[in-house]
Amino acid sequence: MNGTGRGGIRALRPWCVALLTLLLGLALPAVAQTQQQVAQPAAPAPLGDRNQPDAAELEMQRALRGGTIAGTISIPNQTASVLIQPEGRSWRAFRNRVLTWIGAVAIFGAVAGLGLYHLLKGRTRIKEGRSGRSVLRYDGLERANHWMVASSFVILGLSGLVVTFGRSLLLPWMGPEAFATLATWCQAAHQFLSFPFVLGLILMLVLWAGQNLPKQADLAWLRAGGPMARGNPPTGKFNAGQKLLYWFVLGCGAALAVSGYLLMFPFALTDIGGQQWAHMIHGVLAMLMIAAILGHIYIGTLGMEGAFEAMARGRVDYNWAKEHHRLWLEEELTQAHRTLEPPRRKWRAGAD
Repeated sequence: MNGTGRGGIRALRPWCVALLTLLLGLALPAVAQTQQQVAQPAAPAPLGDRNQPDAAELEMQRALRGGTIAGTISIPNQTASVLIQPEGRSWRAFRNRVLTWIGAVAIFGAVAGLGLYHLLKGRTRIKEGRSGRSVLRYDGLERANHWMVASSFVILGLSGLVVTFGRSLLLPWMGPEAFATLATWCQAAHQFLSFPFVLGLILMLVLWAGQNLPKQADLAWLRAGGPMARGNPPTGKFNAGQKLLYWFVLGCGAALAVSGYLLMFPFALTDIGGQQWAHMIHGVLAMLMIAAILGHIYIGTLGMEGAFEAMARGRVDYNWAKEHHRLWLEEELTQAHRTLEPPRRKWRAGAD
């Protein structure tokens, strides 16, 4: 009897172990799920089921409405504490869309307008032909300063366009590595060449400010139609169009320099909002100045015969000066006559 009972117990032992294992396998996930539910806080009720939202929800609502969210930091750069800024969204939209349209309209519009003008009117020729005589128009200092400003501005303009629009226009076909190298060099050139550009503008102010003041002849030139006028109204060394471009370049260049240096040394004098305004002003003025200089380049090269010689050699043809800057030529001839005229001898009274 005892042997039989013990044999039955031994026979049931594997089944008991299997049953216990099955129960433990079913119980452990349930226990773990219960502990997880106890450890985690209950989900907040929907906003409609509560009277007062908590602080986290209010902060989230402000973020969704465009409010500024800032934290507390221990590093010296306190501007890094701003996490969300509504003006940043406006700046990004301006940077990615509005500035692109402004640049496209200004630059491509200028190119299209100049091309149409050239097709309709062609190159402005010297009516009486070249005389074979020349008149000094710019000395060595004026020409050297002009080419310093011109060369630095061309590189500044191209590098600025690469930095601004290169990611969307150049990166897809250049690849990330080549574009990163190009953008790095463009950014360095854009920063360092700003210094000779600003120096050249200062020298232009010193050298030509007096000759670019408005005069009565400028009004007559504008009334006659400016560059579209027939008969070339008499003007001084610079006509009204050149004077307007001169003051536009100086004013726009000064604003570009100030805004650019604020961007080169971020947060030195401005906060985040000031940086955004500096970038927007810098971008818009740069596009407008590029468009204006395109017109200046056209007139000085393809648009007018004899104009490029003024800055290439410093001298212009006599007939060119007579047609386009008659008053200036008369002043130069008068000054030369006074210089070449021999001094009159003074005789003493009663002398033989």
